[in-house]
Amino acid sequence: MLSNIFRKAKYLKLLNDKKIQKPSNAKETVTPISKDIKENLKEIQQIFKDNMDINLRQFMVGKNNIEAFIVSIGNLSEKNVINESILDSLMWDLRKTTIDYDINLENIKKFAISGNEVREIPTIEEAVDGVLNGNTILFLQGEEKALEVGTQAWEHRAVEQPQVESSVRGPRESFIETLSVNTALIRRKIKDPNLKIEDMILGRRTRTKVCIVYLKGVVNEKILAEVRYRLKSIDIDAILESGYIEEFIDDAPFSPFPTVGNTELPDKLAAKILEGRVGILTEGTPIALTVPYLFVESLQATEDYYSAPFLVSQIRLLRLLAFHFTIFAPAIYTAITTFHPNVVPERLLLTIHVTREAIPFPASVEAFIMLVIFEVLREAGVRMPRAVGQAISIVGALIMGEVAVNAGLVSPIMIVIVSLSGMLSFLLPPQLDSVTILRFPILIFSSIFGLFGVLWSYIFMIIHVASLRSFGTPYFSPIMPFNLKGMKDFIIRFPLWLMKTRPSSITWRESQRVTDNKDDEQNEK
Repeated sequence: MLSNIFRKAKYLKLLNDKKIQKPSNAKETVTPISKDIKENLKEIQQIFKDNMDINLRQFMVGKNNIEAFIVSIGNLSEKNVINESILDSLMWDLRKTTIDYDINLENIKKFAISGNEVREIPTIEEAVDGVLNGNTILFLQGEEKALEVGTQAWEHRAVEQPQVESSVRGPRESFIETLSVNTALIRRKIKDPNLKIEDMILGRRTRTKVCIVYLKGVVNEKILAEVRYRLKSIDIDAILESGYIEEFIDDAPFSPFPTVGNTELPDKLAAKILEGRVGILTEGTPIALTVPYLFVESLQATEDYYSAPFLVSQIRLLRLLAFHFTIFAPAIYTAITTFHPNVVPERLLLTIHVTREAIPFPASVEAFIMLVIFEVLREAGVRMPRAVGQAISIVGALIMGEVAVNAGLVSPIMIVIVSLSGMLSFLLPPQLDSVTILRFPILIFSSIFGLFGVLWSYIFMIIHVASLRSFGTPYFSPIMPFNLKGMKDFIIRFPLWLMKTRPSSITWRESQRVTDNKDDEQNEK
């Protein structure tokens, strides 16, 4: 309920600011290209003033010596393509040609320039965008348009193994920072003409290219329209990573649970698109976004569909138990030792009492300190260089744990519970942020109200999760609302040949993906 209030307030503010009626890629001023090439040259020089990497080349075209100039950025454009496809053709080939035709942009586009990507642009603003994207712009005397020639060429890293979502079985490739390479990786997975890739520009200053990827005929058109609507509503000066977009399109920005998925694996994104989801790719980042995103996806991994169903079902059950243990274990231990020692067997109670006999802090303070120390060690291991970070994580955990126990500051049982709780949180990487946040308020509730506080916290968490939606889709589906067919891919994964339909909670309709042999025989008859 609280998340719905915040979501409505967010969109009311957007409406009041009139940001939805004015997309971020709209231009406030439009400067048409002049027929006088000197005015165009002066305008371009003024815009790119004090930029040492701008290449501006003036020359004459044809036997009549028509004035022309090209503008490009040296480090973003391919010099060989500019020299061979543009300058050589215009400065030399048009002079020695015997074909009788007028030298204008239309004929140059048809007969002179051999580039694959050539288009006419009518405004200075579009010319500037083309230059900043690595293309080359050709201006010709007497023409009210310019030619944009695709000459993009910048260094990018090769497609490598995933750094975060590693797997034992499956493809060994991940997205990179170049958008064209990422879209090609998706095309390799889904060779279907119904795979559509729409692009738009976000960010007033960064002019970041963003692509919407979906499968026409499978995706729900209402969800697709909502994705376009939210993306066009973004009005910010910079989009440097997909996380910027995620914050703007999130249904519940104040909820610890994510309602927008992310992945660096092309096969995972392809699988989600085939189920009817929408993918969002951003230039300059290897992380793609997927919507709608459901809680059940936290229990799933791409590798689950490459392994035997029985083993996968067992692992998913383990992940679900790990999710509960990592959140509630410190709180339950604190509640039992503080308020409810009678629920523990006598021998275990004596062991706990002996280990805590010399500890100067209450169990709640002890648990809080240990959780904070664990998060500090984890953050230090992530931010430091890899070799140093691993050493800090291992040595810090061993030495600090041993010293703390010997000094009588922390009990050994608390060390075991906190370390096990932290380790199990890595079984659900998508929910790592949520479990890290939820541990502390639940621990506070348990230290005040005991097991009743733990129970109330669990009830509140279930109510909150059940109230969430991701682009109109219930976040807790297929549990709430209950969907029997959706349960085939929840904790127990059925064989692929039994999951004949796509999740109706995503597409909002029954959609066939596995064809029954009996249906084929009937169709043939």
